[in-house]
Amino acid sequence: MSPKDRAADARRRLLEAASELFSAEGINTVGIERVVERAGVAKATLYNSFGSKEELIRAYLEDHHSASRERMERELGTRYVSARERLVGVFEVQGEDFAEPSFRGCAFIKASSEAQPGGAVERATSDFRAWVSSLFIDLARQAGVRAPEQLARQLVLIYDGAAIGAWLDQDPNMAATTRSVAAALVSAAVPVEADGVAAPWWRLPI
Repeated sequence: MSPKDRAADARRRLLEAASELFSAEGINTVGIERVVERAGVAKATLYNSFGSKEELIRAYLEDHHSASRERMERELGTRYVSARERLVGVFEVQGEDFAEPSFRGCAFIKASSEAQPGGAVERATSDFRAWVSSLFIDLARQAGVRAPEQLARQLVLIYDGAAIGAWLDQDPNMAATTRSVAAALVSAAVPVEADGVAAPWWRLPI
């Protein structure tokens, strides 16, 4: 294995270890020593790869954002026909996470509750929140909703509440409830003339 490949492998192991530990125990509770021990690398390797714990946390959140975005784009693009279906489908895709044994709530909500304002967590969370909002706004526009920003704000609230409720109540069936609420909002917002019309699909925003 070349030095470049070894560095990439060490970085991957560090991110995997950080993801497991931060998700289960929190970003403040878990120290650098725990992460390097779980990853099986030297402490110097972590600093060579990320520079600091804050940057490791930022990379962990950005990696989570990227994985969530890619999965959502893939599932919405292959499982649903119309923009109206995709608006509700967001909650079906989200709800699949709730049934996973490793589900510990929203990584961004949990990290933000522990972080200081103005740091890497706030920036990474802001990027993720902007993506979630733009996802709903773009789909609402494609569905012909007259006030897409208003519907998007309502759906974001449901999206947030679903993640919090499923985590705190340990209730994977929360997805069914949130999907039904979202479906009612979408049905009320989508114009009658657009009902059942398949909207063209293009790549969701990054």
